[in-house]
Amino acid sequence: MGRIPQVRGFATRARGTSPKHEGKELRTSVPRSGHAAFRVPELRPDPVVAVEQSNEGRIAELTPIRVGRMAASPFAFLRGSAGLMAYDLAHGTPVTGITTQLCGDAHAANFGLYGDARGKLVIDLNDFDETVPGPWEWDLKRLAVSHVLAGRGAGADEDTCRLAAADTAAAYRSTMRLLAKLPAADAWNAIADEELVSHAGAGDLEGTLERVGQKARRNTSARFAAKSTEDDTEDEPYGRRFKDAPPVLRRVDDAEAAAVVAALGEYLTTLGEDRLPLLSRYAVHDVAFRVVGTGSVGTRSYVVLLLDHHGEPLVLQVKEARESVLRQHLAAAGFTAPKVTHEGRRVVLGQRRMQVVSDELLGWTTVQGRPFQVRQFRNRKGSVDPSALAADQIDDYARMTGALLARAHSHSTDPRLIAGYCGKSEQLDLAVADFAVAYADRTEADHSALLAAIRGGRIAAEAGV
Repeated sequence: MGRIPQVRGFATRARGTSPKHEGKELRTSVPRSGHAAFRVPELRPDPVVAVEQSNEGRIAELTPIRVGRMAASPFAFLRGSAGLMAYDLAHGTPVTGITTQLCGDAHAANFGLYGDARGKLVIDLNDFDETVPGPWEWDLKRLAVSHVLAGRGAGADEDTCRLAAADTAAAYRSTMRLLAKLPAADAWNAIADEELVSHAGAGDLEGTLERVGQKARRNTSARFAAKSTEDDTEDEPYGRRFKDAPPVLRRVDDAEAAAVVAALGEYLTTLGEDRLPLLSRYAVHDVAFRVVGTGSVGTRSYVVLLLDHHGEPLVLQVKEARESVLRQHLAAAGFTAPKVTHEGRRVVLGQRRMQVVSDELLGWTTVQGRPFQVRQFRNRKGSVDPSALAADQIDDYARMTGALLARAHSHSTDPRLIAGYCGKSEQLDLAVADFAVAYADRTEADHSALLAAIRGGRIAAEAGV
């Protein structure tokens, strides 16, 4: 038999250094203990200026809501300041140079339950607005910091918060090592959701996850439509329209609604052809503007009401996709930002690369020249509030999210490479914990600066929305 040619996209057969060995070698240039370091960059932006800059391009009347939400707690400030943390990570922390698909905003509240195509609940990362290829350490460190801040917000003692950060890294490391040992196909779908609690040693979370799951099963388009729509007698026989509920939900004028509806044609071209017969059985009935979560407040986001022939609803969310706040900081860390042709496409492809199961109706479009992502709204979504966990659950949740993050990263990076670097010892875990505590302190100071600016009238904030 003659020599079989190599095929682009497949691994080469050449013998040489294994990915695991390559990862080990990186410890020489970037010691694992070095990840404890956090040096405040000399030219670091003033935190209030950073918030103001992150509000640029958003709908001006909504930015006080965003600021008010960020002011609620240091953890909430972290949620809204992914760009500021990316600056700090790029200019004040070491990286190994290993690239993975980043969530970009991997904090403790961006994990949750959602329904797959058959209604089964899946738990995974669930927010990808900032996704971009970059250094795996950034996601891990942001997640560890978020557990320290959430733990402090829940009233946990400092030892518990530090342990949560360390065990975030430990679960990430042990999961990556497990995946590295498995055959490639087995590793791709390893750690099924029903095994996750036992794998992460998160038994104390079982009751909480069951309660969240019960609530998630009721969190559907039909339930949202029942609460947020009213009869529209001009649109028989199954006419419904959204009800005004400002400032969170408001009706839009005909021209704005028409622009959103027209954009759904482009959206359909981004779906698999097998999805099209399903959507062809729904008619568009109404469009409304709906304010979204902390980091996204002020961006343009719509809900679109679809009804089938029985009047049963399906609600789509059409959400503006802005440039990832991490993108401008990649070069400072030695990474090249990839070319992006459409920000909605970036979000969707990043999500598909990281999740085990993604929304079957996930796609993208353009509305009046702006890029948007499109997804199902309220497809049985549920989430754990990390700042409301009991002290004995904080560490369990940290381990579970650390394991989920490793699973997500392993889809775009050979787990043998990261596992080789992380190793068997606790060196990385302890270093990440030191960093997380130091950066949590920095975030608390930034949050205090924001509160002072609000009190002084420097920046407007609307609380309780």
